[in-house]
Amino acid sequence: MRTKALAATALLTLGLTACGAEIAPADRAAGASAHYPVTVDNCGTALTFSQKPARTVTNDVGITEMVFALGLADRMAGYVMPDDRGRVDAVEWKDGYGKTSWLSKKEITKEIVLDARADLVFAGWHYGFDEGSGVTPAAFRALGVDSYVLTESCRSGAGRERGVMDPLEALYTDLANLGEIFDVRERADRLIARFKAQIDATRRPTRSPSVFLYDSGKDKPFTAGRFAAADEIIAKAGGTNVMHDLNDSWVTAGWESVVQRDPEVIVINDYGSVSAEEKRNFLKSLPALAGVSAIRNDRIFVMDYVDLVESPRNPAAVDSLARFLGNVPEAR
Repeated sequence: MRTKALAATALLTLGLTACGAEIAPADRAAGASAHYPVTVDNCGTALTFSQKPARTVTNDVGITEMVFALGLADRMAGYVMPDDRGRVDAVEWKDGYGKTSWLSKKEITKEIVLDARADLVFAGWHYGFDEGSGVTPAAFRALGVDSYVLTESCRSGAGRERGVMDPLEALYTDLANLGEIFDVRERADRLIARFKAQIDATRRPTRSPSVFLYDSGKDKPFTAGRFAAADEIIAKAGGTNVMHDLNDSWVTAGWESVVQRDPEVIVINDYGSVSAEEKRNFLKSLPALAGVSAIRNDRIFVMDYVDLVESPRNPAAVDSLARFLGNVPEAR
């Protein structure tokens, strides 16, 4: 009840229109062109935009940096993400962080979006959107705010499982769709072509070492299935994800399945309050894993969270992992 009252008050205060927050005349003129209306397919849903969004709110690092990489920081009202952005100073679009507002270090909420006078929310299922919290595209639509769902997180139609296309294709799809939505398609196409060329130029090992991605979890590991960006990053780097047969993106598995598949390399997803070193120590102390090749040979590689979820950092992540895999000797 309190949330409904807050939303209603915010609606009256902000004067939301049927297609988003009230936009100043100058912004409306800037958003109008012969390009509009434009329709894109997003997770099987047709989204139509009558003008260029002017006050976008993004959730999470990879999603935010996709917008920055397209040069659209000036079309943002702000971003929501933890204080855990990886190597921000190493990315070429780092200036975007200084051109817009850090709205919250916690989860995105309806109140944050309404206070920002947003006309578009770019998030994903379990990247901000969640039925349990009531933060969903449908909820924002009811408030007059458009939503775009991260393609890596698209529901596949089989329960809550996520994934409808190869992970890097999801990145290229989102860049192309954002190019249409914001009328910067040529810029998006150049970025996509550059990323594909960067990945094609990666020097891969002569054989394909097996890799297990460890995200978190002690009783059971949280890992990457075939539709998580990490799966294709591993594949393009010349490795084989031992959990590729799991038809989901980020998913819980069992330690026994890790032991059975005996990965030669473990990649640690580095983020949050548990450090990569703590995760490494836990894996090395787990009796069940003592005989696993990656543990026996201490072949553990740490990568930033934003490298391993759909983001414009994925091509560089492919290259860095390929360099590590290239030094893994053939099993004897």
